[in-house]
Amino acid sequence: MQSDEKIQAHLVSVWRESKKFFSIGGKEGMLMLTDKHLMFVHKTESRMKWWKAITQRQVINFIKSKNTMIRHDGYNEEELMYDLENKKNIEVAFDDISSISYEEKVWGSVLLLEYKKNGKQEKFQYAIAQDWVKYPIKEPTKYMKVDWKPFVQYIKDRQIFTK
Repeated sequence: MQSDEKIQAHLVSVWRESKKFFSIGGKEGMLMLTDKHLMFVHKTESRMKWWKAITQRQVINFIKSKNTMIRHDGYNEEELMYDLENKKNIEVAFDDISSISYEEKVWGSVLLLEYKKNGKQEKFQYAIAQDWVKYPIKEPTKYMKVDWKPFVQYIKDRQIFTK
């Protein structure tokens, strides 16, 4: 992330699953969209109290409006740069994204993403969880129906294809 980048969209309670053949399980985190990058942060220094309040507020916002181009207070570019120092968090330049789309499923809305990172082709599915089961492992039980179109369009409008 560059110092002049600004957060354009910030989604919490995002469930990411790999779309590889023998992949099992997923990870919860935040999906961030800046001027030039897409980030998935699942290791954050944010406090749990903040996280709980923001996830509840996000659910209420999505019930009112399905638009994914939202930002949350209490987390800014400085905190994002700090979280990105952890190599487990992922930062992808728009031009490294080979395919981005969305689908409506019966159970919720999904963002489909393919990109090349460190010479490896990666393929993931992202969905916003509304409710969780915590035992025996944390997994979503209910997903939100959201509008991924402006999120996807923001990235596509800023991609420069050299192929």
